[in-house]
Amino acid sequence: MSTQSALLKVMSDAARKAARGLNRDFGELSELQVSRKAPADFVSAADLRAEQTLFEALEKARPGYSFLGEERGMIDGTDKTHTWIVDPLDGTTNFLHAIPHFAINIALQREGVTVAAVTYNPITNELFWAEKGKGCFVNDKRLRVAGRKHLDESVLGTGIPFLGHGQHARFLKELHQISQRVAGVRRFGSAALDLAYVAAGRLDGFWERDLKPWDTAAGLLMIHEAGGKVTNADGGDDVLGTGSVCAANLDLHPLLLEKLQAAG
Repeated sequence: MSTQSALLKVMSDAARKAARGLNRDFGELSELQVSRKAPADFVSAADLRAEQTLFEALEKARPGYSFLGEERGMIDGTDKTHTWIVDPLDGTTNFLHAIPHFAINIALQREGVTVAAVTYNPITNELFWAEKGKGCFVNDKRLRVAGRKHLDESVLGTGIPFLGHGQHARFLKELHQISQRVAGVRRFGSAALDLAYVAAGRLDGFWERDLKPWDTAAGLLMIHEAGGKVTNADGGDDVLGTGSVCAANLDLHPLLLEKLQAAG
């Protein structure tokens, strides 16, 4: 069934409310690109406003839940069993350059286990959502991971380390191992949407390192609920703690992991 639970409705409503501000700011940002103003400062303000909107909406709906946000960090609530994990604007660099590919990311953990997830692209109006044990959807359509079984027919997503982040040399070794064996590698600039795209079967797999919990918590649940497999880049279960991700369907996952490990 594609009918959202009360919990998912709370999360979806919060995402859409924050999206209204981002859409307005995105339109203004397009004008800033041809001016001499400072768009980076503008985006930082947009990011903070979106997180404040999410915080207020989620706190009103579920008082006392803890909150881990990209901008404000950890806020302990009176309810220690529940924690929102929120990225108000995943794909900030895309947003900064007026590229319409970014997302609002919300996950809920209950006693350390992610039980619900929402990833929303305000530009395309695509709302990806999942609840533990109940499947993964985009808007009202049920999602399954792609069924391809061989790397040479697969298109994978990744993230490229940028200035001051990650290990470029290691990434280039991984890219060398993988790119010559697949149909294509894509770098879209939003890990949240990349993971949602794996759940939707648009990407056959995804790998990246040096990610934060607010980048990945929602997408990990979506891929699991869509029938895929997610580990860290070393094959372990701890993705949020290590910050690395290797995700694909059950056939491709071991093949992708093997190439990552061959890169050393």
